[in-house]
Amino acid sequence: MSTEQLDSGLVLDAVRVTEIAAIAASTLVGRGDEKAADQAAVDAMRTALNNLAIDGEIVIGEGERDEAPMLYIGEKVGRGGAAIDIALDPLEGTTLTAKAMANALAVMAWAPKGTLLNAPDTYMDKIACGPGYPAGVIDLDKSPADNVRALAGAKGVSPEEITVCVLDRPRHAEIIASIRSVGARVNLITDGDVAGVMHTADPATGIDLYVGQGGAPEGVLACAALKCVGGQFQGRLVFRNADEKERARRVGITDFDKKYDLHEMVRADAIFAATGVTKGALLDGIRREGGHVVTHSLVMSSSTGTVREVRMRRPV
Repeated sequence: MSTEQLDSGLVLDAVRVTEIAAIAASTLVGRGDEKAADQAAVDAMRTALNNLAIDGEIVIGEGERDEAPMLYIGEKVGRGGAAIDIALDPLEGTTLTAKAMANALAVMAWAPKGTLLNAPDTYMDKIACGPGYPAGVIDLDKSPADNVRALAGAKGVSPEEITVCVLDRPRHAEIIASIRSVGARVNLITDGDVAGVMHTADPATGIDLYVGQGGAPEGVLACAALKCVGGQFQGRLVFRNADEKERARRVGITDFDKKYDLHEMVRADAIFAATGVTKGALLDGIRREGGHVVTHSLVMSSSTGTVREVRMRRPV
């Protein structure tokens, strides 16, 4: 694992970028247009990044260059400065935004150049828990039921006291059945698995464990957040066809069965920032009141272990 660190002055730059993207997306909340909401966030985030004194490269972005005209994987951003890898999702929860549902976020992670996993745009099997447990307490190769039992044992409670966050998808029917077979609770979410993983590290959410299959890029973003606050994560890429394997090869992945842990996905100290677009368990959404816009963000640095909750109010 690299011991490189980013300058602490970049922390507030990062949260300003997610604020700008969230404000732009918020104008489309409840309007039923996922693409327009996403595009508004992309445009705003790209403009904000290009105004910063960084030498940034997008390693987790909106897709490959032939699919995404902006914030594509490999795009360079910034005016020059610190060389950094950037993982981003300008709008995590496009459907949530279009339908005015909870937990839509603008999220971004920064790390020194060459230290974030350049994950292809495929699925990933994931499991995560928060801090304070023995190393290896969870294991992607064990059943969800066994992981619930292990976590309950480490926590000193019965499995019935464990709550597991799972994306509400047909592909997760067996996972949900396994969790419930030992009496644990299942908290189903419709979208937004970055927030789902982050919930495990915040006791206020009541979530102990995250299990399921979601986007690999979102896995890297979630790992950056856990790197800052503590926790455990394991992930394995899931390939549905030869084209997805070819995408992985293009970003340097050759072991298609590798089980990644948190520190293999984020190999150096990182900065993570998230701003709420719609109100959720972690963050309030954008509000407009009295000619002002109000944002609620988290910005975290793994090098210092600091977590800042930032509320910003400015004239519209």
